[in-house]
Amino acid sequence: MGLRLKFNLILAACFILGLIASSVVFYEVSKQNALERLHAQIGVLRAQALAVRRYTSEEIRPLLSDMSDVQFLPQTVPSFSAQTAFSNFRDHYPEFYYKEAVLNPTNPSDLATDWEKGLIEKLRGDASLKEVVQLREGKNGQEYTVAFPLMIKSDSCLNCHSTPNKAPSSMVALYGDKNGFGWKLNEVVGAQIFSVPLKVAEEQTWEVLQLLIGAMSAIFLTLLVLINILLRWMVVSPVIKMAEIAEQVSMGDSSPPEYVHSGSDEISSLSHSFNRMRRSLDNAMKMLEG
Repeated sequence: MGLRLKFNLILAACFILGLIASSVVFYEVSKQNALERLHAQIGVLRAQALAVRRYTSEEIRPLLSDMSDVQFLPQTVPSFSAQTAFSNFRDHYPEFYYKEAVLNPTNPSDLATDWEKGLIEKLRGDASLKEVVQLREGKNGQEYTVAFPLMIKSDSCLNCHSTPNKAPSSMVALYGDKNGFGWKLNEVVGAQIFSVPLKVAEEQTWEVLQLLIGAMSAIFLTLLVLINILLRWMVVSPVIKMAEIAEQVSMGDSSPPEYVHSGSDEISSLSHSFNRMRRSLDNAMKMLEG
């Protein structure tokens, strides 16, 4: 096995080990950054939902309050408006999920499922929690889920959710008097739940990782070619030349001229030492012959 081949194998092994280590670190860092981006996206979606809720509460409900006495209008309920607006948003981004899940809702469509109940119970168990983050298996793979508490902070909410007697008769007529009552002030009754599939972030991470591996491989191959050219010019060729001369001299042929490698590096020093050794050997042979 030649010197150049050994050198190339060592370089290739170092590159492969370095590529594997850097790829693992890069993947983990990129995945964490992707999760942070997803969390930021969810923050924007929540801000939009809260804006719709506020608009409904401050603008829509007062306009339709008189009509609600005759017929209860779900459009005056902030949670209904926010979820309806998000449903329209999902026409463009169907992979996103939003629900205002409640343990004891007035509207049956807001009833929390089993996995949603688990998130709500975590929020109810610790009042200091501002959110709960969870990775769960969805229909299309893993999903990044964030739940925010829905807490009763205003007495006005209790007008509809304390007892059936205090609730608007039109609402009781529409939904009945069995559900959505018994809420208390400062109680977490549900959660705003957002979910985004991880496959979007993972696809982006893999694309960037493949680009990194491709770029590093191209750089390594370029450097390998340049290093081989320099290695042959500066080391391999001079060594081969001196080896050929040494072979001829060892066979008794003293006709090859001395090889002088210009410069002040190790190969140059080796060539000078080799020539001195050859001259000493020639002198010794002549003394023996004389």
